[in-house]
Amino acid sequence: MKQEEGNQTAPVAFILLDFNSDDVPILLFTLFLPIYLATMAGNILIIILVILDQHLHTPMYFFLGNLSCLETCYSSTVMPRMLVSFLTGDRTISINGCFAQLYFFGLLATTECYFLAVMSYDRYLAICKPLHYAILMNGRICFLLIAGSWISGSLPINVMIFLVSHLSFCEANKINHFFCDFTPMIRLSCNDTKVAEMTAFIFSTIGTLPPLLITMASYVCIIKSILRIPSTTGKQKAFSTCSSHLTVVACFYGSLMIVYVLPNKSYLSELKKVFSLFYTLLTPLVNPLVYSLRNKEVKEAIKNTLFKMIHRIH
Repeated sequence: MKQEEGNQTAPVAFILLDFNSDDVPILLFTLFLPIYLATMAGNILIIILVILDQHLHTPMYFFLGNLSCLETCYSSTVMPRMLVSFLTGDRTISINGCFAQLYFFGLLATTECYFLAVMSYDRYLAICKPLHYAILMNGRICFLLIAGSWISGSLPINVMIFLVSHLSFCEANKINHFFCDFTPMIRLSCNDTKVAEMTAFIFSTIGTLPPLLITMASYVCIIKSILRIPSTTGKQKAFSTCSSHLTVVACFYGSLMIVYVLPNKSYLSELKKVFSLFYTLLTPLVNPLVYSLRNKEVKEAIKNTLFKMIHRIH
């Protein structure tokens, strides 16, 4: 249904301009599809292992399983729609579909910030407070931390959706992005968006800065504890794990800051699209590899699960 406001006609759908891929859509499809499938396979494998293997029923793997579940949903919010557009050439998305994509993307991205903070705090307690770890990280606390992460992640995006839903959109309906994001959407509005942009910036900062500070503070304490380890081998092993985690965190937060902190200039739009791929495509792929699949316990769980499956077949 079309809505009239003055001489302006509101669009019934938006067009996502993705990567100006008129000449190479099949190339992009063949590039992104394996990454998406590997992301789904890796994260679903972690979820299955955490559920089935008794040895992984610990706080650390409880958080990893929840992160993998989030990453599965997070990647699926953006990638299937983009893959279909590459394959069919249809770049349209309904207004309601656009709002839904914006909501779930914002919810999951912000919640991931808190998940990473919770996981870093868990490692801080395990390494720096080992004698108190079982008391400080019991089942009830784990559940409350996960629930708190989801609640904290939902607050900023609910505010942003409320602001966007009260805007009027003009005849222009081309969103210069490969998914429905806040800033490209409000550029199409006929209204004054200064209040919406400032409010969204404040709530986005609240949703990302505190968990980033918690994550960094936790790893600073962890590194200090590692430096006190007398064994050189122990130090190298611990530093290897921490450096991998910090690489993922740096990639996730660094790309977020480049996309959302840099000025909203037209000449930066293509650059922002590229960096958006880091937190929509690459981070969900790397997380299960870095946090789980490199661990001996997870590798052992994979062997045990495969052995049980083969034994049942025979």
